[in-house]
Amino acid sequence: MPMRSQVLFVLYVLLVLSPAAFAEDILLGMSTALSGPTAQLGTAMRDGVLLGLERANKEGGIQGRRLRLLVLDDGYEPTRTAPNMRRLIEEEKVLAVIGNVGTPTAIASLPLVRKHDIPFMAPFSGAGVLRQEPPEKYVFNFRASYAEEIAAMVDALLTHGGLQPRDIAFFTQRDGYGDAGYTGGFAALKRHGLTDERQVLHVRYPRNTLAVENALADILLTERAPRAIIMVGAYAPCAKFIRLARESGLHSLFLSVSFVGGEFLAEELGSAGDDVLVTQVVPHPLTGTAPVVREYRDDLAAAGESAPGYVGLEGYISARLLVKALKGLEAPPSREGIAQALEGLGAFDIGLGLPLHLNPDDHQASHHVWVTRMKNGRLRPFKWDEIGSLLGREVP
Repeated sequence: MPMRSQVLFVLYVLLVLSPAAFAEDILLGMSTALSGPTAQLGTAMRDGVLLGLERANKEGGIQGRRLRLLVLDDGYEPTRTAPNMRRLIEEEKVLAVIGNVGTPTAIASLPLVRKHDIPFMAPFSGAGVLRQEPPEKYVFNFRASYAEEIAAMVDALLTHGGLQPRDIAFFTQRDGYGDAGYTGGFAALKRHGLTDERQVLHVRYPRNTLAVENALADILLTERAPRAIIMVGAYAPCAKFIRLARESGLHSLFLSVSFVGGEFLAEELGSAGDDVLVTQVVPHPLTGTAPVVREYRDDLAAAGESAPGYVGLEGYISARLLVKALKGLEAPPSREGIAQALEGLGAFDIGLGLPLHLNPDDHQASHHVWVTRMKNGRLRPFKWDEIGSLLGREVP
C-alpha cells in the first residue's frame, strides 16, 4: 500500500471505525454513496469532512473530546438511505448528520430529521426542498442552491452570450435532483420573459444509469437545435451524453451544475470535454488563495494526499463550519445545542474571504457561485463575460 494511502487509511480508522470504547467522543454520522456510479462524489465528500474534523482534533477537539464520523454506504439510492439514517440516529445516537450526498437521498432523510430533531448539516445538494422559507429548524446548508447556479448560467447565456430563452435546453436526471435543477432553470428563464414552458426542451435519463440515448435522440430530432444545454446529472451519464452528442454533430455549449463533480467529469472526458462549463460553489482548490483553501491543501499534504478537488474542499469547509459552531458551545454538545449554535453564528468568515451568514431566518451560509471551463481534462477558472466566444460556432 503506498505511503499516502496508508496515512489516509489510518485517518479513516481513527475517525470512522473506532470502537465503542470512545464513548466520550462526539459522534457524527453520514450516509453517502461509497459504491455505484456516484461513488467518487461520496468518497470525496467523506474524505473532505474527515480532513476538516481531524484538524479540529489536532487542535484539542471540542471541550477536550474528539470528533468521530460514522459513514454508511447508500449507493445513492433513497431506499438504502432511510435505514442508514435510522441506524445513525436511533441506534448509534449521532449528534448530527453531515455531508450526505444527493437530493433523492436527502428527501428520504428528511422525515427522520424532523422526527428526531437532529441537525442535518451541509448535504451535498442544492435542491430547494432543503431550502424552505422559513427554513426548517434542523436543516443547514453551506452551498449555493441549484437555482442560484443555473440562474448564473442563464443570465450569462442571455446577457453575455446573446441567446434567447428558447435557445437553451435541459438534460436532467429523472428524480428530485433533476427536477430541482429544471425548476430553478425555468424560473430563471421566466425572469427573462419566457412565459410558456412548452418552449423549453427538457430531456431526462434514469438515475444510476447510463441510459442517455433516448434523451439525446429527442434533442437531435428537434427542428431547432439548442445553442446551449444545461445538465443536471451525475458525471458518468453526463460524460456519455456529451461524447455521444459531439460524435453526432451537435455543437451546443454544455453547462453543468456543481453536483456533477467537475474534476471527475473532466477526467472522464479528457480533451473531448474541452469548453464544457461547470459552476462551482467553492473556489478553485488548486489556485484559490483564501486561507481555508490553503489550509485544505496543507492538510491534504500532511495526510500524504496531493490531489485537491472541489468536492473534497466542500466537505472540508462544511466540517470547518460545523466545528466553528461546536466551539461556541458552553454546555456539552447536544442535538438541540448544535442547531442553536449554528443559528447563532450570524455573519461570520471561516477563512473563505467571503461573507457567510447563518441565523434563524437563513439556513444557507453561502450564496456564491464560481464558474470553470474544461481544457485538456482539467478545470480552469472562467469569466462569464467570455461566454460569447464559446457560442460563436454555427449550430446545424
